[in-house]
Formats: sequence, structure tokens, C-alpha cells
Amino acid sequence: MEANTEAYEVVGIGFGPANLSLAIALEEQRGKDEKQLTAAFFEKQPSLGWHRNMLLPDTKMQISFLKDLATFRNPASQWSFIAYLHAAGRLAQFVNNQNFFPTRNEFHDYLEWAESSFSDRVTYNSEVNAVHLPDGHDGGPVDTVRVEVKDNGPRGGTRLVEARNLVISTGLVPKMPDGVDRGERVWHSSEFLGRFHTLDPSRVRRFAVVGAGQSAAEITRYVYDTIPDAEVYAIMPSYGYSIADDTPYANRIFDADAVDDYYGGTDRTRESFWRYHRNTNYGVADDEVIRDLYQRAYDDEVARIKRLHLLNLSRVQRVDQRADGARLTMHSVRDDSVYDLDVDAIVFATGYDSMDPTALLGDLAPYCLRDDEGRLRVERDYRLVTKPELNVGIYLQGGTEHTHGLASSLLSNIAIRSGEIADAIAIAIDLASRRHTTV
Repeated sequence: MEANTEAYEVVGIGFGPANLSLAIALEEQRGKDEKQLTAAFFEKQPSLGWHRNMLLPDTKMQISFLKDLATFRNPASQWSFIAYLHAAGRLAQFVNNQNFFPTRNEFHDYLEWAESSFSDRVTYNSEVNAVHLPDGHDGGPVDTVRVEVKDNGPRGGTRLVEARNLVISTGLVPKMPDGVDRGERVWHSSEFLGRFHTLDPSRVRRFAVVGAGQSAAEITRYVYDTIPDAEVYAIMPSYGYSIADDTPYANRIFDADAVDDYYGGTDRTRESFWRYHRNTNYGVADDEVIRDLYQRAYDDEVARIKRLHLLNLSRVQRVDQRADGARLTMHSVRDDSVYDLDVDAIVFATGYDSMDPTALLGDLAPYCLRDDEGRLRVERDYRLVTKPELNVGIYLQGGTEHTHGLASSLLSNIAIRSGEIADAIAIAIDLASRRHTTV
């Protein structure tokens, strides 16, 4: 390793809410151990961003404000949502509002407030290209790795950082239907607001939204309200929007205890989690937005106009992009018919794929063990199972749905998960230090 190479005990790849929560957990470890672990985080975006293109006006969080970056792990944390409200001078007003669910814009402001405490530990416009074994590695034990970081900012260039532990949190990957590419008028919901604001509303006559989940319903409502002269086509494979189950017992699947049940369960146990409780988060929408859309459609009926078109039991078979819009080839399951629909723009709220860190792992990939289905094996503390000679800890914040359950890509459990990862790293480093001292 070069003498001038930066060295850290923890290198975080990605700096969204999950690794921000980890930074908080590592900082708060100083109350348990006087020796603070050195950490550096690298984020390819130019600043902290959490679903910025879905921060629609007045849209609310679908989880309680108490499921913030720290409270479930440390209720006394100085980085809790309540601490943020107190710092902003809005605690009393928030309480008077009598609502567990802040707007997404306010929650994003909370994230930026918390992030401001860690600006010395995160480097933006920095993309991790690969992870390498140490120079001159001879096949023996691996105690550190080299992280190759590309500067996407004005300076450019690449730097190498030495790490004893990696925590990967690169986020979800937007998913488009097979054969459909994004373009000037064909978008994924993850880029919605940025793309939408490039349109001239006076020239938009037909707008299509694909999907039956929360994002699709919110975008449909937003476009309907924002461009009053446009017809909005809601395209979905189901008969209609289905309500998200947020009842108390169902919500327990997002508790930390449920992670233990899922991780330690049988294949049948895990299959039951997904079969019976997918409707807590996947392909469903909140009651409020569903009723809002239905009321708008009903008001149109009363006014004898037709602006909101529900194309249910339907799929987009093909998209032909044009400079001023797109032609959709539609297939109706109801009568097996095929027809064309011309629109000025279309957004696919078709969800995300879990992150796959395989390509990022580079030289470390052969050391990471997999299960019979080819998926990465993960310990309960979110550390990848590796060959014995790899002493570097690799932890995942996301991409663990197959081992840790439904909350793996959600905010619900990040405070607890980050604490578990921080504790696991501290224990591993302490054990390694004792072994070296003994030797």
C-alpha cells in the first residue's frame, strides 16, 4: 500500500439515508468506547438526495416520524426527527398538527439537517469504481483492501483509499419493462419531477402513467391537478388501485424482531412473509390518494367531461419514441385487443430492483460465498459470508431481501440495522486487535 494512501477502518459506498444513519451510529459509539472508528463515505451524487424527483407537494411519508435515522436505536439521539423539529423551532407546531406522518419535503429537510453534521466524512461527486486486493498480495490473509474512487467533479482523477471494512449502500435500481428505454418523453418515476418541469404545460394534451402502486397514484393525481387541460391515462395490469395494509399487526413485519423471524425461518416461513404481506408495500397505494383520484373521476362524470382515464387490465406492449411524445402499443387483457395510444409523455412507475454489489466488489467477488440459487450469503449482522482468508468485513445496506425480509430496502429499520452494523464492525476490529497483540 502506498505511503500516502488514505486509510480508514470503515469506508461507506453511497451516502443516502442508510449510510447517513450508519455515520450517526458510529459517532454515537463514542459513548460506549473512547476510541472512535475512522470512517469515510463516498457518494456519486453532487449532494445528499433521497427520491428528490418524487418530492411532490403535500405528499406524506408512509411511515411514522419516529422511524427516523436514530430513534429506534437511541431515543436520546441528537439526530432524531424530534431533535430536528426542536432545532427548527417547530416542535410545538408539529405536535399540534396531531399527525405521525410528516410531508416528504419536511423529512428530506430533516435528512439534510442531519447530514450537515457529517460533511467532513462524506465526499460527493465521488463514484467507487472497484475494490482491489492490496498491492503484492500473495494469496494469504487479506486484512485491508484498496477502494478505487473516481472524482466526477471538475477536478476529475482517481484516488485509492484503504479500508478494513466496507459498507455498501448504493440504493435501488430503477426498473423499466423489457424492451422499453428511457428517453426525452419516456421516463421512470425516479426522474419524474426533473423531467416534468422541462415540459411546456400548455402543449401537453395526453399524459400516461404506468403502474398501480403509491408512486403511480401520486403522479397521476399530480399531473391531473397541475395540467388542468390534459387527459391523464392511468395504465395498470390490475382492475384498480389496491389499498396498502398499514394496520398494526401487519406493520409488525417491519419491526426488528421480524428480521430475526425471517432470517432464522425456514423457506416456507420466508415464502409466507412475502405471500401474505406484500400488500404492505408492493403495488399498493394509500387510502387517501386512492379516494382523491376516485373523487376527481366522479367530479368529471358530474361535469360531463372525461380527463382521467383508467386503463385497467392493460399493459404497454411497445413504446415508439418521437420528438414530441410517444406512441404506445397497448394490450387489453379484458378482450385481448391491441390498439395504439399517442401521448405527449409517459412515466413508468414500475418499481426498482435491489442493488447487486457483485460488479462493485471486483477482486473480492471470488471470496464472497453464495447460496444454492446464486445469491450472496449474508450473516444476521448484514456482513457477507466470505472465505476464511478474507478478514475485511463487507456489509450490505440493501440487497438483503432474500435473507432479512421485506424491510431491507425501506426506512423502517435503518436505525436498528445501522447500529447492528456499527457494533459488528467495532467487535470485529477489537477481536483483530487482540489477536495481533497476542501474536
